[in-house]
Amino acid sequence: MGAPNSALMCLICRPVSRRAFCAGALTLPLLPGHTRYGLEEPVLRLAPSGGRRVAVTLDCCPGRFDMRIASVLIARKIPATIFVTAIWMRENPEALALMLDHPDCFTLENHGANHVMPALDTTPIWGLQPAGSYDAIRAEVENGADAVEKATGRRPVWYRAAGGLYSPQAIPFIEGLGFKIGGYSLNADAGASLPAAMVARRLEAAQDGDVTEGHINQPKRAAGAGIAAGLARLADQGVQFTTLDAAC
Repeated sequence: MGAPNSALMCLICRPVSRRAFCAGALTLPLLPGHTRYGLEEPVLRLAPSGGRRVAVTLDCCPGRFDMRIASVLIARKIPATIFVTAIWMRENPEALALMLDHPDCFTLENHGANHVMPALDTTPIWGLQPAGSYDAIRAEVENGADAVEKATGRRPVWYRAAGGLYSPQAIPFIEGLGFKIGGYSLNADAGASLPAAMVARRLEAAQDGDVTEGHINQPKRAAGAGIAAGLARLADQGVQFTTLDAAC
């Protein structure tokens, strides 16, 4: 049997017009993504595997490095997709080196140059600065990709927005730059703001096809302990882990 078609392995879900649906323009089943503040929060799921396959993704926004999570990933040999900002890489060279030394556990993707939200509005959300223009979005995405490529020798395939939110027009624009949108279906830690026990329960409930999202840049917050515990429990349950690059 030949290799599966990669286009069928991964489903990205965002609002779709009734006209596009009725015209038969869609070849994959799409579901509405979340909408907040007039911005889109795309939902990404893996195609069903017949088992329990989960893609773990973690964000390295500006901050430090949570060894509680990294230690579990390495000890349990869990592959994870890490969305890194250029700022984080500059400020955490030792942590970056650790991840590069364990390519079986850490696949680095693009979280932007300066953690600027790809929004065309000019109103900050959650303290995050919006890009405000297409030129600024291009700079954020491409400069972030350049930083990942310089560090890893590999051009990143995926981009995830700061805050996971996009102006609707920004999504096709970023895709036109050659990047896949790093959505998710299970938000584990709500911006590293939740207590450890709640985060662990959220992760432990991951189902086949879920793309989980959390943060590995907040070592002083309780949420990181919850991610570490939740990942360990998933491993104990025999979950099959995959990276986005391998699954999609």
